[in-house]
Amino acid sequence: MAIPRDRLPRLIAVPSPSAPAVQVDGLVMRYGDKLAVNGLSLTVETGSITAVLGPNGAGKTTTLETCEGYRRPQGGSVRVLGLDPVAQRRELLPRVGVMLQGQGAWSGARAMEMLRHIARLHADPLDVDVLAERLGLGECGRTPYRRLSGGQQQRLGLAMAIVGRPEIVFVDEPTAGMDPAARRTTWELLRELREAGVTVVLTTHYLDEAEQLADQVHIIDQGRLIASGTPEELTRGSSATIRLVVDQELPSVAEAALRDSVARWSTEHGVGVRSLSFGSRTLEDVFLEVTGRGLRDE
Repeated sequence: MAIPRDRLPRLIAVPSPSAPAVQVDGLVMRYGDKLAVNGLSLTVETGSITAVLGPNGAGKTTTLETCEGYRRPQGGSVRVLGLDPVAQRRELLPRVGVMLQGQGAWSGARAMEMLRHIARLHADPLDVDVLAERLGLGECGRTPYRRLSGGQQQRLGLAMAIVGRPEIVFVDEPTAGMDPAARRTTWELLRELREAGVTVVLTTHYLDEAEQLADQVHIIDQGRLIASGTPEELTRGSSATIRLVVDQELPSVAEAALRDSVARWSTEHGVGVRSLSFGSRTLEDVFLEVTGRGLRDE
């Protein structure tokens, strides 16, 4: 059972400066002859949830690893909270939380042992027991990391990333492997971080997750920024697909009339109709439109 939000200690009181939390300008990164990031520029506003999306191999992981200070830019510049993530790493590190795939936990360490260890590295950590209860870790607290399920590892990784009260947190696939209840709890916590003024930079293969959580979405492909905006801005506009969502079942007569109208129009204009639905575009529609491939495509 999720504990009431008012029992979770205040995460952090973060001011709202006019400067962005992340500023990437003309970033270039190569692996041998492969150009992974090609003059990329993007901004993450302070106190927002920003989703960075792209197919596998698009350059998003390299970009975020550069923001996190794990890689040095080969061209262009990166600033996080106004600081150089490499040259000013010592100053920046206490202010940043990072949730990575694989988490970096010791395979033999018990879940709560690992979380308490990480908490002791920070000057003013969150209450470990309350955070663990909030994320449902109490049930697996004595389980070695290697024996945790994928969803449990993700929850532990998120707890480790935020226990130090970061001003900005980078979360990679935060709900991968989680059941619906744990996923919903994680979404609530990420929104609470934003409400407290914490900046969240999110990568995910679940486009509905980005659409539900993100204030801003950046779509990257072939090392370049190809689309950017709020979910509403990106899904607005014309589309070849029409969807209809109604609050009650359509009478068969009305459905038939609707289909006949579309059939007449398509015949008159020489357009073949493969399927019919009504509504606005989704973020997945936009993603496929601008990249021409799915998130997991190589």
